[in-house]
Amino acid sequence: MPLYFFRIRNGRYSGASSRGAEFADRDAAWHELTSVCANIVGGISRKLKLDSEWEMELLDESKHPVFRIRLVAESMDRADSNQGFPRPRPGSDIF
Repeated sequence: MPLYFFRIRNGRYSGASSRGAEFADRDAAWHELTSVCANIVGGISRKLKLDSEWEMELLDESKHPVFRIRLVAESMDRADSNQGFPRPRPGSDIF
């Protein structure tokens, strides 16, 4: 089974786990990343400062990112109107 590592970035801090986790396939790895992220994102979002970013990545055995989940806090009056996330199309299934 493939070995994966979790990495968290928050401002100047970036740290990857030294202990890998095995998952049967990419779907199982994605499921675990979303589960772990869901368990900690509530606490992170309450402490997130304006104009900052937090992210969690799942790295492969070579420590290259496979998946990334990001939480971005930005003031829309400061954000460039051409940047940011694209808006979902009406009727699209985003979840």
